[in-house]
Amino acid sequence: MPVALKPQLSAADYLEGEQISDIRHEFVDGHVFAMAGAGESHNLIAGNVFAKLRNLVRGGPCRVFISDMKLNVVEWNAFYYPDVMVVCDDSDTQPFFKQNPCLVVEVLSPSTASTDRREKMLAYRTVPSLRDYLLISQDKRRVEVFRRGADGTWAEAVVVEAGDVGLECVQTSLALDDIYEDVKFIENTPLTLMDVA
Repeated sequence: MPVALKPQLSAADYLEGEQISDIRHEFVDGHVFAMAGAGESHNLIAGNVFAKLRNLVRGGPCRVFISDMKLNVVEWNAFYYPDVMVVCDDSDTQPFFKQNPCLVVEVLSPSTASTDRREKMLAYRTVPSLRDYLLISQDKRRVEVFRRGADGTWAEAVVVEAGDVGLECVQTSLALDDIYEDVKFIENTPLTLMDVA
């Protein structure tokens, strides 16, 4: 669970501090939360999704960003670091954050899953340009797809084991085999000092 570091910081002060900070922080309505590091599976999955999407949109108007680019959710006065996002709006030109993604991807971990499913999902749904929100499990082959319809309502689908994840945002799909390439599912075991030595 993230830990609040300092209450009631302005968004401008947060952005200024984030430029010089050695660690990343998310910002929600004046509160700053330090972000934990990610493990191997998380990194492989996010990297696989980024690489596949980058190849699919190359040469077009869309840009793909990985976890160091912030998403500014204006309605929530928040800045988050999605694992991957796609922006196809050429007016979204801020160099350190984006406001108009059409796709946001979060790779679930034990420490972030509840935030990704609740707080971030509610926040991201207020972004008018967002069409697809993916929650990708790192413990098993499972992707939850949340898609905004033409009427503004959201529908959910779950893809498990095999198959493709359709993406409205970029009019393509990602195969689970591509998402989980090189990922080995292992039991979560605590790290011991012998593992570090």
